[in-house]
Amino acid sequence: MDSTEFSDPYLDPETGILRNIIGARTQIALDEAEGDLSFARLLQLMDHPPRATGDLEELRAIHRYLFQDVYPWAGELRTVDIRKNIEGGEPFLPVSMIERAAAHVAAELRTDHHLRGMARERFIERLAHHYDQLNYVHPFREGNGRVQRVFWNRVARDAGWQLDWRGVYGAINDRACRIAAEHRDLGPLKEMFDQIVTLAPSLEERDKDWYAAERARLSFPIKHDPCS
Repeated sequence: MDSTEFSDPYLDPETGILRNIIGARTQIALDEAEGDLSFARLLQLMDHPPRATGDLEELRAIHRYLFQDVYPWAGELRTVDIRKNIEGGEPFLPVSMIERAAAHVAAELRTDHHLRGMARERFIERLAHHYDQLNYVHPFREGNGRVQRVFWNRVARDAGWQLDWRGVYGAINDRACRIAAEHRDLGPLKEMFDQIVTLAPSLEERDKDWYAAERARLSFPIKHDPCS
């Protein structure tokens, strides 16, 4: 969970966990319910995705859909400044700059033609760049990593690639994100993406077996947001 250094209005003062609409009163209960409910919504979202605008509007639509059963603020931009919940963690982008920075990220992605028409090495290089930029914006109080997975999965698929997120977890992922953010070194992120990027079949070749496999590739462990 992201943390703050002041009284966080998103937290229930009695339980110390994020305010939620499922009645969870412990972190374990919230994590389990959030994981189950957001995954169920993920499966629905794959069949009925939001409009592919490539910007903050699409990210908000994804967040709203994934977390509508858990948080009353699903789809809303955060209203507090946050930082990574680790010792010495750097802060994410200040609230006042979210919309402007997100617009810049979207503009850069458009300039890159949404990563289409790129050879694999170039695709990985530019994906790492855009992923890091969007992660720094961190527009939501919680759930940013899962939203990014859905978003970049869609971008990659439209560009002719597919991402297998099943191996992206734990210390390797967190280290890659932190090095990118704090040292401006995209090397570990590119190495991570090199392990999960493969060529996607053409639209005509994407049968029900491929879509079933795509659901598995997009799966995320309960309560593990990449780069959260």
